[in-house]
Amino acid sequence: MTAELLIAVGKSFLFVFAAILPILNPAATAPIFLGLTEGASSGTRALLARRIARNMFALMVGSMLLGSYVLEFFGISLPIVRVGGGLIVAAAAWRLLDTSHASDDRRTALAESFTPEQARRQAFYPLTFPISCGPGSIAAAITVGAALSDPRLSLSLARMGGAVLALLAIALLLYLAFRYAQQLLRPLGEAGTVIFLRLSAFILLCLGVQIVWDGLSELLRGLQV
Repeated sequence: MTAELLIAVGKSFLFVFAAILPILNPAATAPIFLGLTEGASSGTRALLARRIARNMFALMVGSMLLGSYVLEFFGISLPIVRVGGGLIVAAAAWRLLDTSHASDDRRTALAESFTPEQARRQAFYPLTFPISCGPGSIAAAITVGAALSDPRLSLSLARMGGAVLALLAIALLLYLAFRYAQQLLRPLGEAGTVIFLRLSAFILLCLGVQIVWDGLSELLRGLQV
Protein backbone atom coordinates (compact mmCIF):
# COMPACT_ATOMS: atom_id res chain seq x y z
CA MET A 1 0.00 0.00 0.00
CA THR A 2 2.84 2.38 0.84
CA ALA A 3 4.50 1.68 -2.51
CA GLU A 4 1.23 2.43 -4.29
CA LEU A 5 0.95 5.78 -2.52
CA LEU A 6 4.56 6.69 -3.33
CA ILE A 7 3.96 5.84 -6.98
CA ALA A 8 0.83 8.00 -6.92
CA VAL A 9 2.81 10.91 -5.46
CA GLY A 10 5.51 10.56 -8.14
CA LYS A 11 3.03 10.29 -10.99
CA SER A 12 0.99 13.27 -9.85
CA PHE A 13 4.18 15.32 -9.37
CA LEU A 14 5.30 14.65 -12.94
CA PHE A 15 1.79 15.14 -14.31
CA VAL A 16 1.24 18.52 -12.65
CA PHE A 17 4.78 19.73 -13.31
CA ALA A 18 4.49 18.91 -17.01
CA ALA A 19 0.97 20.34 -17.30
CA ILE A 20 1.39 23.60 -15.36
CA LEU A 21 4.99 24.71 -16.01
CA PRO A 22 4.54 25.37 -19.78
CA ILE A 23 1.41 27.43 -19.03
CA LEU A 24 3.03 29.54 -16.31
CA ASN A 25 6.32 29.70 -18.29
CA PRO A 26 8.45 31.78 -15.87
CA ALA A 27 11.14 32.37 -18.51
CA ALA A 28 8.62 34.11 -20.78
CA THR A 29 7.04 36.24 -18.05
CA ALA A 30 10.36 37.34 -16.51
CA PRO A 31 10.85 40.11 -19.14
CA ILE A 32 7.31 41.34 -18.43
CA PHE A 33 8.23 41.46 -14.75
CA LEU A 34 11.26 43.59 -15.61
CA GLY A 35 9.18 45.97 -17.68
CA LEU A 36 6.56 46.45 -14.99
CA THR A 37 9.17 47.02 -12.27
CA GLU A 38 11.30 49.49 -14.21
CA GLY A 39 12.99 51.78 -11.74
CA ALA A 40 12.91 49.30 -8.87
CA SER A 41 16.15 48.49 -7.10
CA SER A 42 17.60 44.98 -7.13
CA GLY A 43 16.57 44.56 -3.48
CA THR A 44 12.99 45.55 -4.26
CA ARG A 45 12.92 43.15 -7.21
CA ALA A 46 14.20 40.36 -4.95
CA LEU A 47 11.41 41.15 -2.48
CA LEU A 48 8.86 41.11 -5.29
CA ALA A 49 10.19 37.81 -6.67
CA ARG A 50 9.71 36.14 -3.28
CA ARG A 51 6.21 37.55 -2.83
CA ILE A 52 5.12 36.69 -6.38
CA ALA A 53 6.37 33.11 -6.07
CA ARG A 54 4.59 32.75 -2.73
CA ASN A 55 1.38 34.30 -4.08
CA MET A 56 1.47 32.12 -7.18
CA PHE A 57 1.92 28.98 -5.11
CA ALA A 58 -0.99 29.87 -2.81
CA LEU A 59 -3.25 30.86 -5.71
CA MET A 60 -2.52 27.70 -7.70
CA VAL A 61 -2.92 25.38 -4.70
CA GLY A 62 -6.18 27.10 -3.78
CA SER A 63 -7.43 26.85 -7.37
CA MET A 64 -6.49 23.18 -7.58
CA LEU A 65 -8.08 22.19 -4.27
CA LEU A 66 -11.05 24.56 -4.02
CA GLY A 67 -11.46 26.25 -7.40
CA SER A 68 -14.21 24.01 -8.77
CA TYR A 69 -16.24 24.36 -5.56
CA VAL A 70 -15.89 28.17 -5.55
CA LEU A 71 -17.00 28.45 -9.17
CA GLU A 72 -19.92 26.12 -8.53
CA PHE A 73 -20.96 28.14 -5.46
CA PHE A 74 -21.08 31.39 -7.43
CA GLY A 75 -22.48 29.76 -10.56
CA ILE A 76 -19.47 30.77 -12.70
CA SER A 77 -18.27 28.59 -15.55
CA LEU A 78 -14.68 28.15 -16.71
CA PRO A 79 -15.37 29.88 -20.07
CA ILE A 80 -16.47 32.99 -18.19
CA VAL A 81 -13.26 32.85 -16.13
CA ARG A 82 -11.26 32.68 -19.36
CA VAL A 83 -13.07 35.63 -20.94
CA GLY A 84 -12.76 37.87 -17.87
CA GLY A 85 -9.17 36.90 -17.14
CA GLY A 86 -8.15 37.17 -20.79
CA LEU A 87 -9.42 40.74 -20.91
CA ILE A 88 -7.30 41.59 -17.85
CA VAL A 89 -4.22 39.99 -19.43
CA ALA A 90 -4.76 41.88 -22.70
CA ALA A 91 -5.26 45.18 -20.86
CA ALA A 92 -2.07 44.72 -18.84
CA ALA A 93 -0.09 43.84 -21.97
CA TRP A 94 -1.47 46.88 -23.81
CA ARG A 95 -0.40 49.19 -20.97
CA LEU A 96 3.08 47.69 -21.14
CA LEU A 97 3.23 48.14 -24.91
CA ASP A 98 2.00 51.72 -24.66
CA THR A 99 4.60 52.71 -22.04
CA SER A 100 7.52 54.67 -23.44
CA HIS A 101 11.03 53.61 -22.44
CA ALA A 102 12.33 55.62 -19.53
CA SER A 103 15.13 58.08 -19.95
CA ASP A 104 17.98 58.18 -17.43
CA ASP A 105 16.35 61.04 -15.50
CA ARG A 106 12.97 59.33 -15.47
CA ARG A 107 14.57 56.04 -14.46
CA THR A 108 16.14 57.78 -11.48
CA ALA A 109 12.78 59.27 -10.51
CA LEU A 110 11.15 55.87 -10.83
CA ALA A 111 13.81 54.31 -8.64
CA GLU A 112 13.09 56.86 -5.94
CA SER A 113 9.32 56.42 -6.14
CA PHE A 114 9.26 52.60 -6.39
CA THR A 115 9.37 51.97 -2.64
CA PRO A 116 9.13 48.56 -0.92
CA GLU A 117 5.61 49.54 0.21
CA GLN A 118 4.56 50.19 -3.37
CA ALA A 119 6.13 46.87 -4.34
CA ARG A 120 4.04 45.07 -1.72
CA ARG A 121 0.86 46.63 -3.13
CA GLN A 122 1.71 45.50 -6.66
CA ALA A 123 2.99 42.06 -5.69
CA PHE A 124 -0.41 40.42 -6.17
CA TYR A 125 -2.01 42.63 -8.82
CA PRO A 126 -0.82 42.84 -11.51
CA LEU A 127 2.48 41.01 -10.96
CA THR A 128 1.06 37.74 -9.60
CA PHE A 129 -2.36 37.92 -11.24
CA PRO A 130 -2.67 38.10 -14.20
CA ILE A 131 0.98 38.40 -15.32
CA SER A 132 2.60 35.44 -13.55
CA CYS A 133 -0.49 33.35 -12.88
CA GLY A 134 -3.28 34.13 -15.30
CA PRO A 135 -6.72 32.71 -16.05
CA GLY A 136 -5.28 29.98 -18.25
CA SER A 137 -3.12 28.57 -15.47
CA ILE A 138 -5.96 28.88 -12.93
CA ALA A 139 -8.33 27.04 -15.26
CA ALA A 140 -5.66 24.37 -15.77
CA ALA A 141 -5.18 24.06 -11.99
CA ILE A 142 -8.94 23.60 -11.48
CA THR A 143 -9.04 20.94 -14.21
CA VAL A 144 -5.98 19.14 -12.80
CA GLY A 145 -7.47 19.18 -9.30
CA ALA A 146 -10.61 17.49 -10.58
CA ALA A 147 -8.56 14.88 -12.44
CA LEU A 148 -6.49 13.98 -9.37
CA SER A 149 -9.44 13.23 -7.11
CA ASP A 150 -10.12 9.58 -6.30
CA PRO A 151 -12.85 7.77 -4.32
CA ARG A 152 -10.13 6.36 -2.04
CA LEU A 153 -9.15 9.11 0.38
CA SER A 154 -5.57 7.91 0.87
CA LEU A 155 -4.89 7.80 -2.87
CA SER A 156 -6.53 11.17 -3.39
CA LEU A 157 -4.39 12.72 -0.64
CA ALA A 158 -1.23 11.15 -2.09
CA ARG A 159 -2.00 12.59 -5.53
CA MET A 160 -2.73 16.01 -4.09
CA GLY A 161 0.51 15.85 -2.11
CA GLY A 162 2.50 15.19 -5.29
CA ALA A 163 0.68 18.03 -7.02
CA VAL A 164 1.51 20.46 -4.20
CA LEU A 165 5.18 19.44 -4.38
CA ALA A 166 5.14 20.09 -8.13
CA LEU A 167 3.66 23.56 -7.59
CA LEU A 168 6.33 24.23 -4.97
CA ALA A 169 9.05 23.32 -7.48
CA ILE A 170 7.46 25.60 -10.09
CA ALA A 171 7.29 28.43 -7.54
CA LEU A 172 11.03 28.02 -6.96
CA LEU A 173 11.71 28.23 -10.69
CA LEU A 174 9.50 31.33 -10.91
CA TYR A 175 11.42 32.98 -8.08
CA LEU A 176 14.78 32.25 -9.73
CA ALA A 177 13.59 33.50 -13.14
CA PHE A 178 12.29 36.78 -11.69
CA ARG A 179 15.11 37.25 -9.19
CA TYR A 180 17.80 36.98 -11.86
CA ALA A 181 15.83 38.28 -14.87
CA GLN A 182 18.01 41.37 -15.19
CA GLN A 183 21.20 39.31 -15.25
CA LEU A 184 19.73 36.91 -17.80
CA LEU A 185 18.81 39.76 -20.16
CA ARG A 186 22.03 41.74 -19.66
CA PRO A 187 23.84 40.13 -22.65
CA LEU A 188 21.19 41.65 -24.95
CA GLY A 189 22.24 45.19 -24.04
CA GLU A 190 19.86 48.09 -23.40
CA ALA A 191 18.46 48.28 -26.95
CA GLY A 192 18.06 44.53 -27.20
CA THR A 193 16.34 44.39 -23.82
CA VAL A 194 13.83 47.07 -24.86
CA ILE A 195 13.05 45.17 -28.07
CA PHE A 196 12.72 41.91 -26.17
CA LEU A 197 10.39 43.52 -23.61
CA ARG A 198 8.16 44.91 -26.36
CA LEU A 199 8.02 41.53 -28.11
CA SER A 200 7.18 39.82 -24.82
CA ALA A 201 4.41 42.34 -24.17
CA PHE A 202 3.00 41.75 -27.67
CA ILE A 203 3.04 37.99 -27.12
CA LEU A 204 1.25 38.53 -23.81
CA LEU A 205 -1.36 40.65 -25.60
CA CYS A 206 -1.90 37.88 -28.15
CA LEU A 207 -2.16 35.36 -25.32
CA GLY A 208 -4.85 37.46 -23.64
CA VAL A 209 -6.82 37.68 -26.89
CA GLN A 210 -6.43 33.90 -27.37
CA ILE A 211 -7.75 33.24 -23.85
CA VAL A 212 -10.76 35.47 -24.52
CA TRP A 213 -11.39 33.72 -27.83
CA ASP A 214 -11.19 30.26 -26.23
CA GLY A 215 -13.74 31.30 -23.62
CA LEU A 216 -16.08 32.87 -26.17
CA SER A 217 -15.79 29.79 -28.40
CA GLU A 218 -16.86 27.52 -25.54
CA LEU A 219 -19.78 29.82 -24.73
CA LEU A 220 -20.90 29.91 -28.36
CA ARG A 221 -20.69 26.12 -28.64
CA GLY A 222 -22.90 25.90 -25.57
CA LEU A 223 -25.52 28.11 -27.24
CA GLN A 224 -25.56 25.88 -30.34
CA VAL A 225 -26.38 22.74 -28.37
